[in-house]
This record gives sequence, C-alpha cells and structure tokens, in this order.
Amino acid sequence: MLVSGCLLGLRCRYDGKIRRIPEIVQKLIDSKNPLIPVCPEQLGGLPTPRPKNHLAWRDDKPEVINEEGTDVTLQFVRGAEETLSLARLFSVRRAILKSGSPSCGKEGVTTRLLEDNGIEVAITDAPRE
Repeated sequence: MLVSGCLLGLRCRYDGKIRRIPEIVQKLIDSKNPLIPVCPEQLGGLPTPRPKNHLAWRDDKPEVINEEGTDVTLQFVRGAEETLSLARLFSVRRAILKSGSPSCGKEGVTTRLLEDNGIEVAITDAPRE
C-alpha cells in the first residue's frame, strides 16, 4: 500500500515539519500490509522545505504555481508519474494520501493519476496545530 510519507512522520511536508499521526501509523501497522511511503513532490524533484503551491485544473490538465509565482507543474506531473511507477512495480492496488495537498489531496495531481489507473485512493488528514 502506498502511503503519503508525511503521514508516517517523514520530513517531506512543504514546510519541512514532522507531523506523524500515531493513530494512522498504528492502523497501518495493524493492517499487516506492506507500506511504501511516497512524497510525489520530492519524487518530482522539489526540495523540502518548499514554497506553498496552488493547483488549478484547466481543460482537465493540472497547472501548479507556487507562492513565488513559479510554475512547478512539470515537477508535480513527474512526481505523480514516479509514484504510479512505484505502484506498478509493487503491484499496489490501494493508497492512503494526505488531504489538502496539491499532489495527494482529493483533486491532487497524483490522486487523479492513481485513480485513473485503477488504484483505490483514500484521503486522510493530519490534525491542525
């Protein structure tokens, strides 16, 4: 099962903070499924920390612009494709991804690509501080 690395406490959030969610981690451990942590944004070549990004869909194509005005669509698409490659490599059929992310959220670039390729995606959230 693919899992957003930030949900597991990996330092891959855009702001570089660690927000491990013990309840989610425990449920995943209890499920006995092999876990494959991913961060599509890092897989696409973006650093951590990185500026916040805004996603818009235009004619069913993503456009991602960061808060500094830089177009990072290519990195988001590349990260989604790398995530799909990992899913195929490990015959993954399910993913648990982080809500609110332009990659992994409900309408995220990676979420859409995984779903379009038959992978079931569940979206979950980290508690706000």
